[in-house]
Amino acid sequence: MKKTNCILSLVLLIVLSSIGSAQAQSKYIDKNGTLTFEASEELFEEVKATNASVTAILNIDTNEIASLGLVKGFRFKNALMEEHFNENYIESETYPKATFRGKLLDFNFSDLSENMTDIAVDGKLELHGKEKEIRTTLKIKKSGDSIIIQGSFNVTPDDFDIEIPNIVKNKIAKEINVSLAFKLSQK
Repeated sequence: MKKTNCILSLVLLIVLSSIGSAQAQSKYIDKNGTLTFEASEELFEEVKATNASVTAILNIDTNEIASLGLVKGFRFKNALMEEHFNENYIESETYPKATFRGKLLDFNFSDLSENMTDIAVDGKLELHGKEKEIRTTLKIKKSGDSIIIQGSFNVTPDDFDIEIPNIVKNKIAKEINVSLAFKLSQK
């Protein structure tokens, strides 16, 4: 566990450095964000996992956003499915993390209110050693001293060169829905 925390801290420092060198007041962070993916097909066992320890950082001066989740942090209902996910599909020993780096478009922090606002984001998702351009719309609002961000997007296993064996190919959706939820606080 110490090794994992050390690796996460090191990667977090790198991510923090990459989203600008503005003063600390302009950065909001969540160390317990949630990523959920679902690749279920009707009539078959649910293929869904959640990672509730994703780190996200938003720099409100530059509108840059970054997130990091350790792949082994995804939890399934079925332990065997989780093992196959890590060993056979994602190869989490070789590719231990998923990252996103991007920018909120037409975002102005001073315009945020208690009501959800749609904001477009452009960026790159890196998983399994491959990058994919992502453009989606996030829902963002202020809640007290925090910024709430929610959203979703779709990817495919082919986007990241993840091979699905023929024996289970029909049991896994061709498009995978990824949803996110962050509650960022000023640091």
